[in-house]
Amino acid sequence: MRFKHVLHLLGVFFLIALTAQLLCAQPSPKREVRGVWIATVGNIDWPTLATGTNVEKQKQELIHILDEHKKSGMNTILFQIRPSADAFYGRGKEGWSRYLTGKQGKAPDPFYDPLDFIIDECHKRGMELHAWINPYRASTTLNPNHFSEDHITKRKPEWFFTYAGKKLFNPGIPEVREYIIDVIMDVVNNYDIDGIHFDDYFYPYPDTRNTPIPDRITFGQYANNFSNIDDWRRNNVDILIRDLGIAIKAKKPYVKYGVSPFGIWDNKDANKEGSNTHGLSGYRTLFADGVKWIKEGWIDYINPQIYFPFQNRAAAYEILVAWWQDHTYGRHFYIGHGAYRVNEKKPGWTDRSQIPRQIRYLREQPNVQGSIFFSSKSLTDNLAGLQDSLQRNLYHASSLPPTMPWIDSIPPHAPFGLQLRPSDNKKSNDLVWQKPDRAADGESAYGYVVYRFKEGEKPDLNNSSNIIHITYHEDDLQYTDTDINTKEQYYYFVTALDRMKNESGPSNTRSTEKISKYSSAYTMQ
Repeated sequence: MRFKHVLHLLGVFFLIALTAQLLCAQPSPKREVRGVWIATVGNIDWPTLATGTNVEKQKQELIHILDEHKKSGMNTILFQIRPSADAFYGRGKEGWSRYLTGKQGKAPDPFYDPLDFIIDECHKRGMELHAWINPYRASTTLNPNHFSEDHITKRKPEWFFTYAGKKLFNPGIPEVREYIIDVIMDVVNNYDIDGIHFDDYFYPYPDTRNTPIPDRITFGQYANNFSNIDDWRRNNVDILIRDLGIAIKAKKPYVKYGVSPFGIWDNKDANKEGSNTHGLSGYRTLFADGVKWIKEGWIDYINPQIYFPFQNRAAAYEILVAWWQDHTYGRHFYIGHGAYRVNEKKPGWTDRSQIPRQIRYLREQPNVQGSIFFSSKSLTDNLAGLQDSLQRNLYHASSLPPTMPWIDSIPPHAPFGLQLRPSDNKKSNDLVWQKPDRAADGESAYGYVVYRFKEGEKPDLNNSSNIIHITYHEDDLQYTDTDINTKEQYYYFVTALDRMKNESGPSNTRSTEKISKYSSAYTMQ
């Protein structure tokens, strides 16, 4: 019996090992969004209270955060620039956030613009920067000491209602929608952002008493031929989503526009079109009709917050992934992962492999283009070893964001004139190349991808494991490869990216083998 027991255990261990091997063997796609939210409200992720209002410490902390995410394979940063009708940027209508400087309306001293700073640092690292904006939240508190004298709630108090201890813009007032669009368009016009992003906060989540939203007077004033207040509220949000999209694309068509709604659009027991779930409905409770926005083509991507584990009784991850895939209408669908939940002692979350399994699962689906994690701190603190899993396994190879052909499908021309020169100490290889001419759509290169292959490897543009460098600076025309083995022969080529990450063909190829031969021939002379 003991011998049979041992054989049984060996069989179990073999199956576990085989399963792990198969999971690790899943290829890493060259194109997928790998995003992370950096939350500034309440100093959740940045700047932390440890750095205070010290500008240099804030910058160094932000650089450290970006470096950690780059090592983890991230290619998209969603940076919260407007947590509560305030700003983490300088060129706009609203005052500085108290979460940045300690006092609302007070500028950083010495002055710097965090949005300019993070855009530049992200683009150096080959990461997109999406400006994350809360459209309706005007405060997280009613404490008068937390408001500047010229805050919009004081200048236009009739635009707001109070709910659950917060002030919120009233979406039913036309001037409110116009003001919010103007605020966001300041960002679009004045900053080199890659995207505009809304999270799930539209009409407020119900408080503990399920208090009615105090907007019936507004409904009477601006009914707009609606007899049902719920339909009217949804239409108010629809108008903002639609009109902002029109404004963004008229000014900068390449700026991506996306929303991260609550994970459940609506439940099947209330709506035959809904998912087989039993949780809060974003459609009915927050009056956010994400399906309509993507069906109408008003947004470029949707990123529902599917913060649920596999086989969850109320809302199973696999059910919601399948449901949203059927409602993408040719636009992008990224999954929001609740990384902050991985240490919870609740069913599903006690499994430390929950989110890694979710990532592997979504990669097997035909209409999922990536993941976004909430939030930054959960990854940099390596909760449940998640950062290790990303860095060493799931996101070990680099990845580019997927293209958006409805915006632009014309690739740039390839770079040319690639040159390779080993450093004097032979411990690095210096690459330089020339910027390509403009393509048929008038665009030249916006950034570059450097590929490296070892002797005997087949050069393959689709193999992301051969990418060693990505930059989104059009004038970065050189790169130094320091991660080399002096006994290896290497081959290099470079491709160009346009603003929408369409990729050119490869440049000419350079190899250390030829340089070594030329060097030997020169020595013999």
